[in-house]
Amino acid sequence: MNQSPVETALSRALIRWSLTKATPVAETPTSWVFRVEQNGRNFAILKILKPGMGEGERRGGALMNWYGGEGAATVFDSHGDTLFLEWLDGIPLSDAVRQGRDDEATIALSSVVSNLHRPRADAPDDLLPLRQHFNALFATDVRAWPHTARDLYARCNGVALTLFDKPSAQIPLHGDLHHDNIISSGRGWLAIDPKALVGDPAYEVANAFINPMGADKLAADPRRIAGMADIFNQRLGFSRKRMLGWAAAHAALSACWDLEDGKPITGQLACLPNLLSAYDQA
Repeated sequence: MNQSPVETALSRALIRWSLTKATPVAETPTSWVFRVEQNGRNFAILKILKPGMGEGERRGGALMNWYGGEGAATVFDSHGDTLFLEWLDGIPLSDAVRQGRDDEATIALSSVVSNLHRPRADAPDDLLPLRQHFNALFATDVRAWPHTARDLYARCNGVALTLFDKPSAQIPLHGDLHHDNIISSGRGWLAIDPKALVGDPAYEVANAFINPMGADKLAADPRRIAGMADIFNQRLGFSRKRMLGWAAAHAALSACWDLEDGKPITGQLACLPNLLSAYDQA
């Protein structure tokens, strides 16, 4: 009987790394994820990329490997389109927010960023430029936005262009650092699933301002926006102006992606006026 691509890749991985059991954990648009066991004691993750979906995921795998387990889950090995990763047995950082520990979550996120941004030699050379990551924002027809929100789109487009026009450091970025991509473990909070970008360090925290998912009222609260900016500024040294500019620009970019997919953008629209106001005041 012919095996499917995932069955073939899984069988080969079990043999290659002497794994004894595999349990499906998730299927994403780009990959299949399994929890695997070694001799019934040690757990790990296998991430098998779907055919034709590998470019961005391979970049992410290479960046995770470059992190060397500092601030991110450890990559034990890889072969072809399969990653063999550390199993993280804790909760996502979003759960801490839902438990009323939002400031603690922001501090934890700061620590993760600090570890990810440690200087390291020999960064991957195929990281996606941040400017290219923003293509959807600049290419979107303003008429795709609700009539009453088109001024927000125009403002964010202008803010993004201003940020790109002002020189900044260019470093490897996780690029998708939100509360559900940070998991607790015996080694502390660790990041997973990077976009693998290169660009302004201050962009790294942009996604956190409109997260976690389902917490739109919290994310739109001006006091929360100011508090997050304070913590990131104090702990990471990022310019409040650049951080808040990237946060607004990223919220608009996120809205453009959702509009392309036919999804509502109510969360982004709730956040954008207050993000732009905070940016103007910074």
